[in-house]
Amino acid sequence: MKTLELVVPCYNEEKCIRLLYESVKKVFDESEVDIDWSVIYVNDGSKDGTLNEIQRLAEEVNYAGADGNAGADVSACTKKIKYVSFSRNFGKEAAINAGLSASTADYVALMDADLQHPPELLLEMVKELDEGYDVCGARRVSRKGEPVIRSFFSKLFYMVINRMTSMELVPGGSDFRMMKRPVVEAMVSMPEQGRFTKGIFSWVGFKTKWIPYHNVERAAGQTSWSFRGLASYAINGFFAFATTPLRIAVWLGFLVDAVTLVVSIRYIYRSLTYGAIGNGVGTLTIIVAFFGGTIILILGVIGEYLARIYLEVKNRPLYIVKETNITLEE
Repeated sequence: MKTLELVVPCYNEEKCIRLLYESVKKVFDESEVDIDWSVIYVNDGSKDGTLNEIQRLAEEVNYAGADGNAGADVSACTKKIKYVSFSRNFGKEAAINAGLSASTADYVALMDADLQHPPELLLEMVKELDEGYDVCGARRVSRKGEPVIRSFFSKLFYMVINRMTSMELVPGGSDFRMMKRPVVEAMVSMPEQGRFTKGIFSWVGFKTKWIPYHNVERAAGQTSWSFRGLASYAINGFFAFATTPLRIAVWLGFLVDAVTLVVSIRYIYRSLTYGAIGNGVGTLTIIVAFFGGTIILILGVIGEYLARIYLEVKNRPLYIVKETNITLEE
């Protein structure tokens, strides 16, 4: 029998922990798919009762025993609920990496705790992987219920990053996907600090199948993603894989030099033909301002890359685990 682990990053998802498990359990109980599944919750430094809820659920489910009696020896039964809890909030990318690193199953799936990723699609993902695909991802084909401004910038992000990098990100492609063990090992073998999971999936390759789904509202609670947070996530993802801005800075320098040369020739010609015109203070001010703005822009682009190099060379761990119920043998 094949094994499946669901990696679920959690940040202030107290109300969704049990709902997710029960929804997944119902899907597999009512299906004919023969697979041994479990859930790995990654508590990303939640400030509410997320960890306590995970631990209560783990105690109820894991210690039920093969005969359904609470208090039975956990070693005699399969751990359906596993968890990793961080010492603080390290971000979703770190939580995803921690979950993948802790997994040992044949198939591993990433999904959100808020049930915006329909558990019913897990059955289709298992089927696609059984038929030969390495990865099966869910692609959102509608954004019903999402703010128009967020949808616009999301489409803009995919358009820009696909044009300015070597990646091919599928518009609407989510983190909700299932993968085989070699894909998981390829993902965790990349220890970079500036992680962008969608980009890493694209970079490692593998045969991928996309299945469409429609946007689903949260089952409970409120999202922790603000517009500012999403913008920061997009910028980090862009600079993690794009070197185009550095090339643009070079070409911008050439352009400025060319414009300066043309303007200089024009002024020399006018001066020789018509004599001195005005005192040149306005022209000088415009040129200085233009050059100053261009230099600051280029330094800003270089600074973005230097900041990422600085974080990489320090080689700090992506996260710190405070507690877990996953042993080395698992």
